[in-house]
Amino acid sequence: MPVINSIAAMADEMAGWRRHLHQHPELSFDCHQTAAFVADKLRAFGVDEIHEGIATSGIVAIIRGRASGATVGLRADMDALPIHETTGAPHASLNPGVMHACGHDGHTTMLLGAAKYLAETRNFAGTVALIFQPAEEDGGGAEVMRDAGILDQFDISEVYAIHSSPGTALGAFYTTPGPIMAAVDDFFIEIKGEGGHAATPHQTRDPVVAVCGIVQAIQTIVSRNHYALEDLVISVTQIHAGSVENVVPDKARISGTVRTFAPHVREMARRRLEEVVEGQAASYGVAASFFYRVGYPATINEPHRTAFAAEVAAEISQVDAEAGREMGAEDFAFFLEDRPGAYLFIGNGDTAALHHPDYDFDDEVAPYGASFFARIVEKALPIGGHALAGEEIRPTSD
Repeated sequence: MPVINSIAAMADEMAGWRRHLHQHPELSFDCHQTAAFVADKLRAFGVDEIHEGIATSGIVAIIRGRASGATVGLRADMDALPIHETTGAPHASLNPGVMHACGHDGHTTMLLGAAKYLAETRNFAGTVALIFQPAEEDGGGAEVMRDAGILDQFDISEVYAIHSSPGTALGAFYTTPGPIMAAVDDFFIEIKGEGGHAATPHQTRDPVVAVCGIVQAIQTIVSRNHYALEDLVISVTQIHAGSVENVVPDKARISGTVRTFAPHVREMARRRLEEVVEGQAASYGVAASFFYRVGYPATINEPHRTAFAAEVAAEISQVDAEAGREMGAEDFAFFLEDRPGAYLFIGNGDTAALHHPDYDFDDEVAPYGASFFARIVEKALPIGGHALAGEEIRPTSD
């Protein structure tokens, strides 16, 4: 089965939704206009329940099938990024400095398309919980919604999500069993020296030179402190020091990111960063403070659900079920810590990269993603099947 015919017929309608969302992007947890738009559509579709205001602006909507059964969760993120859009599109952002540069407008649209189809057909035995989540880019909205108890409150058995992928053929899917995206942490270093005139650096304790030494030493953690076959990325992304050419400043700041999969590698990186900063600071005669912020965990697909999701995707379009893992991060990981499920990517064609000011979600992709979401529910909760309430949903590949 390719794209579901009735969803294909909604293509223009979904494009209208998506472009409206693209024109009105919102950041982090403050997705109130987006949530209001989503809730209005869900009411019009006739879903059974709409629970609003979760994690500030998140929504969980419930659609019940034709018979009792377990509950499948489908998630879309709603927030945008603090980026000035340069697409020049007629539907470009009307909110200066904020844009949907990661496809969340498309993700929300795909889930809305599935919601309309599922509310009309209800060709499944059980329940679908539609999770519209804020703050994926900043704030960990998935963790906040999970900690608010939505997985237990709505008795969600397993969860699925998809994400736009520029550079992948339009509408094609890829995923991988096990770890698919990395854990992400951030580090912040402040160097305190003693400033003075740049003509007499011997009378200062120069934090700029110390910063250079620290950044160079950090590079040795990946090359010399960890096993080469265990993924680890440490990137220094910011250095701030000084304000004028003839003054040695008294302070400097460094920050960056750490990407890992294995917990012991994550802890080693944190420990070695702190040790490197302390040792380098002492060698340059400056003081240093170090702060390490633990972020999203690794996104780990449950193998059976991943195989099942790949089977569903293969009915709709091309799919690579063993694509390997990536060093990006995703807060859907928090849902997968508590429930089995799978995270997939869907191709956006030859477009600008994610988080680029020229990126735009391709509206032709939406029917593929909406069909995937709909078919996940229909195949996981077949009418006359064995997915009764209280039982574990078994993927068709078992």
